[in-house]
Amino acid sequence: MMHFNWYILFLAALVPLFIGFIWYNPKVFGNTWMRLSNTPAPEAGKGPNMILVFSLCYVLSLLVAMALMSITIHQFSMFGILANEPGMKDPNSELMQMVNGFMAKYGYNFRTFKHGAFHGTIAGIMIALPVIGTSAMFERRGFKYVAITAGYWIVSMAIMGGIICACL
Repeated sequence: MMHFNWYILFLAALVPLFIGFIWYNPKVFGNTWMRLSNTPAPEAGKGPNMILVFSLCYVLSLLVAMALMSITIHQFSMFGILANEPGMKDPNSELMQMVNGFMAKYGYNFRTFKHGAFHGTIAGIMIALPVIGTSAMFERRGFKYVAITAGYWIVSMAIMGGIICACL
């Protein structure tokens, strides 16, 4: 069976927060993004409760990390296919003997940071970019806004995917 460390998911969920501190820094893309998104400067008055904002961002990033598990770790596919088969929960069944043999031989194939980062990047391009782009069109935002926001998620998901695939 696949065993993994849940702490890796919690660690990977911190990546967007750390990337965001850099990406949205005024010296990087912060000022441009604030102008394009019509976000007032922090000193312009009372803002949102940042503890609540960062806490909710972390929870949402944890959901992204959980989704990236099945995208970056190919071995999860086998468990999805066999989940309801008789004997899957019996460690002494013929099916579990086959699963354990398969995992012993192939359980760590494609389990590298590079491979996970590749799939995280693809997920960012194929999932985050279309979602952000679609919303941006209806919000009347331009290409720069989409590039900054989607770029942030593509980089974040690449690093998250790398960590999850290599360490989980």
